[in-house]
Amino acid sequence: MDRLNYKPQPKPASEQVGYLAFILVALVFALFFVMPIVWSFANSFKPAAEALANPAALFSKAFSLENYRRLEHVGAGWYIYAGNSVIIAAGTVLLTVLVSVPAGYGFSKFRFPGQGLLFVLIMATMMIPFQSILTPLFLILKLVRLQNNLFGLVLIYVTFQLPFSVFMMRNAFDAVPKALIEAARIDGASQATILRRIMLPIALPGVATVAMFAFLNSWNEFLAALIFLSDQNKFTLPIMLVNVSSGIYGIIDWGALQAGIAVTMVPCIVLFLLLQRYYVRGLTAGAVK
Repeated sequence: MDRLNYKPQPKPASEQVGYLAFILVALVFALFFVMPIVWSFANSFKPAAEALANPAALFSKAFSLENYRRLEHVGAGWYIYAGNSVIIAAGTVLLTVLVSVPAGYGFSKFRFPGQGLLFVLIMATMMIPFQSILTPLFLILKLVRLQNNLFGLVLIYVTFQLPFSVFMMRNAFDAVPKALIEAARIDGASQATILRRIMLPIALPGVATVAMFAFLNSWNEFLAALIFLSDQNKFTLPIMLVNVSSGIYGIIDWGALQAGIAVTMVPCIVLFLLLQRYYVRGLTAGAVK
């Protein structure tokens, strides 16, 4: 009866004002982040004349795919570059997850000589500026005949993605109680079975976070792709955007550039919306016991 008759007390006026102020500030920041995305998508569907208008209107009454058609004539065509980016991103995600999951599990649940030192050395590689080792990486890829090769670029991305990924997976596995592993061992489960059927489903948010970071970093990376790829048919979307922004004779095709930006953004936005809840849970995995 007490629960049925319970009436929530109104919040103090100061707390309500603070809450409204927080909402207002959040909306302003959201507007700053969302408006460039909306502007790019809106301009990508405008006719060329309206895309170059000054001042430019946010929306247009005319709907046109002309800007996307012009992207087909940029180098080998945007679909070729998009396919290369998909191959590189998928390969980077797959190899990063396959290596970081067992590595994180090993650092979390096993004890072996030199474990702490090895983990520190792996984390220390995150402090090395990528630009400072471009020359050695180029020589190594040339030595193993993977220069100007999509798989060679995947190996480069995986190498720089692994320290963060191993760190994330170790934290994710640290949050799993050891009692589950001990119970599985009593039932006769092997280490591979424990990892595959018990640990991995529980640590799925961490895996999703690692996969998302690997995808976004490899999808948007520009410098390594520019240096290690010399065949135009193997270029990625970021290189295509630079070619469009440079323009012919210095004239920038703003409509085609906005269309290229839209093509590049769509997979990232879709992936984030699909994995958003796992992403937030994965970032906080292992933060508390």
